[in-house]
Amino acid sequence: MQLEIRNISKTYPNGVRALHDVSLIIPQGMYGLLGPNGAGKSTLMRTIATLQEPDTGSITLGDIDVIREKGRVRETLGYLPQEFGVYPRESAERLLDHFASLEGITDKAQRRETVEALLQQTNLWSVRREKLGTFSGGMRQRFGIAIALLGHPKLVIVDEPTAGLDPAERVRFLNLLSALGEDSVIILSTHIVEDVSELCTRMAIINGGEILLEAEPLRAIEDVRGRVWRKLVPKESVASIEREMAVISTKMLAGRTYVNVYSEVSPGEGFEPVEPDLKDVYFSAMGGHYRSVSAGETQAAASR
Repeated sequence: MQLEIRNISKTYPNGVRALHDVSLIIPQGMYGLLGPNGAGKSTLMRTIATLQEPDTGSITLGDIDVIREKGRVRETLGYLPQEFGVYPRESAERLLDHFASLEGITDKAQRRETVEALLQQTNLWSVRREKLGTFSGGMRQRFGIAIALLGHPKLVIVDEPTAGLDPAERVRFLNLLSALGEDSVIILSTHIVEDVSELCTRMAIINGGEILLEAEPLRAIEDVRGRVWRKLVPKESVASIEREMAVISTKMLAGRTYVNVYSEVSPGEGFEPVEPDLKDVYFSAMGGHYRSVSAGETQAAASR
């Protein structure tokens, strides 16, 4: 099963164009949607999750028309939004049991078995009787995933799941997500490059409601190899370099600045080639300096 998004556009009544002609083919496994805040990620996620409709375009999940058959989509959808509420005085076990009942698991023994399995899977079994109001941010996110996984969904959407988590909770959460991608389409929407780099076999970079790049992360990194250059310069020199070259990122170090530049050839004396990573791909795409060939191929395929 795969998710096909074809020529989706959305403009809000206030005139904000959130999505413009977005086309993607998302296969089974973990797929990263990477972009800054306000790029259109949440609008696309809500559209896929049947919470709003696009102005134009179509979305299919296998043989399901996502826009016209919302009920069928919701039967196989797990959705963890960026913000979600819980009843702070309820325990994780009781609230998850309640959601399992709403999901249609009416047999008490089956429901008890399902709740226990999900709490074990999300490493919350030991705190199952604690009130949700005492949970840390990471524990709340893992509880949200437990709810999203009720009913064995074939499509799972997680929107900015690691924002605000401390490093240890982030690692625990990412390990949990990585174990889920074997049987479902899982879309990870985030502005954190490391989340995509560590988890996803394919990704898209979105900004201004448009897809800038669609590729395998490792292939995208290989595509910029030999095109990213670095130089340590005085802080006051940065502005002039930005006027003359395609600066993709800067980093302060002891009062001086490392400047990373995108260039097909050496940009000049003092610059040395950099071993690229996904951040270099991201900043190159965001700056309009780099577009993957595979992005165009995917867009064309999705449009047919």
